[in-house]
Amino acid sequence: MIKKHIPNFVTCLNIFSGAISIVFAFKGNLDLAAWFIGLAAVFDFLDGMSARLLNAKSDIGLQLDSLADVISFGLAPAVIVFQLMENALNKPFIDWFGLNVFSLVAFILVAFSALRLAKFNIDTEQADDFKGLPTPANALFFASLPLVLFQAESLGFQFLQNSLTNYWVLFVLTIIFSGLLVSNIGLFSMKFKNLFWKGNQLRYILFISFFVGWMDSKNINT
Repeated sequence: MIKKHIPNFVTCLNIFSGAISIVFAFKGNLDLAAWFIGLAAVFDFLDGMSARLLNAKSDIGLQLDSLADVISFGLAPAVIVFQLMENALNKPFIDWFGLNVFSLVAFILVAFSALRLAKFNIDTEQADDFKGLPTPANALFFASLPLVLFQAESLGFQFLQNSLTNYWVLFVLTIIFSGLLVSNIGLFSMKFKNLFWKGNQLRYILFISFFVGWMDSKNINT
């Protein structure tokens, strides 16, 4: 049946968006790279929801979803952090085949994202809640940095601008969030098992709050 392939198709859109994000990040267009990570997160949310609503869960879907997340929420944000570190004025420097060893620290995020996803796949206790920081949340945090930096430059927030262009701030954030990915800290899950209000009250409230806040920020910017 066609419906059983719909979630996997949406997951492939996640992969496609993540790959485009990586291309833009390597070209130095970090704003677009960030938005494509956001688009990948939308597809990641929709593939899980469609699998549950259509009752089309499968082992291949689980594996494909994890592979997609490594690309979109592991490698893509790591490339953004790599570029931010490369552009940092105070970065230390050790040359290794034309690459700065200190900037390669950003790719620790990929390794810990993959480890977090591997743990998730074999942990039966994370059906309703998460242990450790989910990879999409981690990716969205780092994807937001170039967008926040742009706003800080536009609005003249010098402290924030200096922080996000400081190598050591980026280094510490990378280490902390890598640790959070594989931690056992319990976190609320935004997964919808159905579209009913009952049982999803908090999830709907959070989504509505996010949308209202986003609309207010758009009005302020205009």
